Amino acid sequence: MSTPDNSIEAATVRAGRFGWLRLSHTHTAFSATLLIMASTFLSGVLGLVRTKFINKIFGAGQATDAYNAAFQLPDMLGYFLVGGVASISLMSILNRYKQAGDEEGGDRALSIVLNAMMVVLTVAILLAEIFAPLYTRIAFPKFTPESALVCTRLTRIILPGPLFFFIGGVLGSRLLVRKIFLYQAVTPLIYNLGIIFGAVFLSNRFGIYSLGIGVMAGIIVGPAGFTAYGAFRNGLKYVPVFDLRHPAFLEWLRLTLPLMIGVSLTFADKWISSYYASSVEGGISRLNVAKNLFNAPMSILGQAAGAASLPFFSALFAQGRMTDFSGAVNRSVSRVLATALLAGAWMVALSFPIIDLFRGGSFKLSDAVETSQYFTIFAVSIAAWSAQAIYSRSFYAAGNTLTPAIAGWGVTLISIPVYAVLFHQMGVSGLAVASDVGMVLSTVTLAVLLHRNRLVSLAGLELGELGRSLLAACVSFAGTAWCVRWMNLPRGRGHRSDFIAIAVGTVVWAALCAAVLVGTGSKLPRQLLRRKS
Repeated sequence: MSTPDNSIEAATVRAGRFGWLRLSHTHTAFSATLLIMASTFLSGVLGLVRTKFINKIFGAGQATDAYNAAFQLPDMLGYFLVGGVASISLMSILNRYKQAGDEEGGDRALSIVLNAMMVVLTVAILLAEIFAPLYTRIAFPKFTPESALVCTRLTRIILPGPLFFFIGGVLGSRLLVRKIFLYQAVTPLIYNLGIIFGAVFLSNRFGIYSLGIGVMAGIIVGPAGFTAYGAFRNGLKYVPVFDLRHPAFLEWLRLTLPLMIGVSLTFADKWISSYYASSVEGGISRLNVAKNLFNAPMSILGQAAGAASLPFFSALFAQGRMTDFSGAVNRSVSRVLATALLAGAWMVALSFPIIDLFRGGSFKLSDAVETSQYFTIFAVSIAAWSAQAIYSRSFYAAGNTLTPAIAGWGVTLISIPVYAVLFHQMGVSGLAVASDVGMVLSTVTLAVLLHRNRLVSLAGLELGELGRSLLAACVSFAGTAWCVRWMNLPRGRGHRSDFIAIAVGTVVWAALCAAVLVGTGSKLPRQLLRRKS
């Protein structure tokens, strides 16, 4: 029988072990990264389930092309009016209020930004609803009249999404400044569940439009609703005031304007690819499936680490600790690059069985074969995509949104003719190659600019570790690819062969990675084990 003291002690241990899951828990940089990575992994799993259901129910055809294309106008609206992610530019302002102990002033500044941009976004959404048919004809000139009509209707359903994403982003910035990450971790899960719910339970009644309904339900309940609950739960005092001359609003506008007018290839890639792929029936859908499956590991490696690191990078810069700032960025980039090289080897070696798992129903074997080609090409550039997410946030943490905006425009303008030439020479596969080329150029450009601005020194990268990881990636890829070919499993005869290939290939890949890393004296395995313990 346990004594009261023992019960209290046991409860304290449990609270310490699972305390990071409390809604108001304040995270460290590492625990925040773990939480966001876990969230991104679960969101990626749900995204894969979502992709599976969409493939099975709707396949890769005109309807799914229209659905994927319908996101373009809402995404552009959110990108050009609020810079894509509202919290990036607002966090540095709220951080300063918090450092000064002026919680009331910070809430007032947040309220002013929220109120002003809600008006702007509402007007813009109404105008976009009116001109949606015209935009569809311009952006997707190769669509059939039926596809254009479906795309326009879905666009009009999804168009209010940027408003609710903005509300969630602004309110979420207050939580992030306080190192509270659980809401940011949970909302993507709710969003994906909304789309899955629409596909499974509403598709018989509403057809392809069920996906648009699910999208809006997920956004309203998740990013907007749950984040608002968290902000008010943690003390937000909303002020219904409209003041376009308030210093905080003017500063936010100054920081956000470059994000509004700047075009990053991470966003423009989908717009450019969709323009050309719309001339091939199912092209947008197959390309989107490949990109979604690629985004699952890429988001864990790059986006999660970047999102979790941003508040800590901002704090280091605000405190004037430039050496620590540079070191923190280089450590993050080095570890993400090293891990991404290994992950890329696994993805390329097992590309077909990975994609084939999502075959079924209306998504045929020919769709899986073609999609796996795109996925393989995307996987080659996973290291560049992952590092770019951290490098861009390093500029944002330093309060410099203009330099990455100018760089983004330059890289995008250079890349557009590359997309055009490669598409006409290689078809849709050429669009994936152009995406890789553009992303490598974008990542290198940001790294050089950070170095030239004396923010992050290139000399701080752990080149030795990157070399060891590259060697491990090459060896593990060769061994895994040979093993899959040696097994000679039948293609397209069921998912059992896919599971066997992935399972055996993963064991071989992991064993070869570990052998090379340990054999070459890499610090990466010890770092991962130490962090885990």
